Amino acid sequence: MELTISKQQGRVPVTVLQIKGTVTADTAGQLEQEARQAFADGARHLLVDLSDVSLLSSSGLRVLHNIFNLLRSESPEESDEKIRKGLMDGTYKSPHLKLLNPKKHVYDALKMAGYDMYLEIHSKLKDAIASF
Repeated sequence: MELTISKQQGRVPVTVLQIKGTVTADTAGQLEQEARQAFADGARHLLVDLSDVSLLSSSGLRVLHNIFNLLRSESPEESDEKIRKGLMDGTYKSPHLKLLNPKKHVYDALKMAGYDMYLEIHSKLKDAIASF
């Protein structure tokens, strides 16, 4: 897996994690480590670019969920109860973590795991940046 980190400016600064290759048990730790470092460096809005990901394993799904939890840790208004209610009525989407352009089989894995219920999935970088 190759990981490139860049910053884009929208209404807020957005850190883009562009992944190439596979996100498996062997590589997922690197993704989580880089996301945690970006958070430690002040990033509060992350866009994970999945356009060049050929495989997203359960380890990769787990890391995406860990990143989601990390980013909401500084948002007390995102209580478990509020998120649960928003998921039940279909109104909650993470304001801090979004995904970009997964290939169909990666999108299918995200959808099957229910990630599309709480993470916005965009097909265009410009639209994704503007959504933060």
